[in-house]
Amino acid sequence: MAEAVKSEGEERGGLSLKDQGNEFFKAGNYLKAAALYTQAIKKDPSNATLYSNRAAAFLHLVKLTKALADAETTITLNPQWEKGYFRKGCTLEAMERYDDATAAFQIALQYNPKNTEVSRKIKRLAQLAREKKRAQEVESIRSNIDVGKHLDSLKSELSEKYGTEEYWRDIFSFLVETIETNIKSWHETSKVDARVHFLLDKEKTQTDKYAPVVNIDKAFESPHTHSSCFSFLRQYAEDSFSRAACLVAPKSIISYPQVWKGQGSRKWRHGQSDGFFVQFESPVLRKLWFIPSSSEKGLTLCRDPEVLDVNAHEVLPRLFKQTFSNSQ
Repeated sequence: MAEAVKSEGEERGGLSLKDQGNEFFKAGNYLKAAALYTQAIKKDPSNATLYSNRAAAFLHLVKLTKALADAETTITLNPQWEKGYFRKGCTLEAMERYDDATAAFQIALQYNPKNTEVSRKIKRLAQLAREKKRAQEVESIRSNIDVGKHLDSLKSELSEKYGTEEYWRDIFSFLVETIETNIKSWHETSKVDARVHFLLDKEKTQTDKYAPVVNIDKAFESPHTHSSCFSFLRQYAEDSFSRAACLVAPKSIISYPQVWKGQGSRKWRHGQSDGFFVQFESPVLRKLWFIPSSSEKGLTLCRDPEVLDVNAHEVLPRLFKQTFSNSQ
């Protein structure tokens, strides 16, 4: 609050300009208060209290650059007065410059160690700094999606199964791109569509007849729709000469099979989490992940992919006829 100490200046109705400013400040008329402090400063330009009071008024008016300038002037005029550092700290806090604000408050505390308000400010700023840092981390995670690093071990498995590097790298890139695209969708809309993405054969597939994506939003409504969809997809994979497939399905739409309800060794720890499944299918390799989702700092955030046992938790049965050789 503005200082109540009298200063030199023109008296009006028994009150100095500063005292008049204080009255308006107390009444919440910060614009008028700032104007009166400005008049008082013209008459008494070396009065630190006037700059401190005007800094407080500017802070309420969210004129932060002006408030900071007045706080700095207060410190220059009276470097051992805690209030200048307090004003500076409050302004820097409003600017979300939490580290700088903390430094200012710490100086204020040096000149008045018993000031509990400053101590509370320092403690609060430490919390705000942690929250700001975490919010930046969350935004960074959302913006810099790198699924490949979580699937690195899959490269060696694919390399063992497929002899040609170009061939297995195509499959790996297809899987990574599919997952990353759906994570971005989840971050933006908190949902993904239930689809199967197919890696079509560039030479053999009739692209006018077979699309690389098939919607399967009705597949998980009942055992009957599930069976029908699986039969269709298995035939589709064969007829389109697909090299691999990647199923993506949000957990929320799955009425059958609810694979997260398994017990014992079949149980997994994300039974209560929102998120989506990614099931990779190829003739020589099958994998299953669950990508859990949470809300943090007001943002939807996908967590790291969790590997599941595809034999215990498969969302769909095997789509490709199984082969064991390195043939393509």
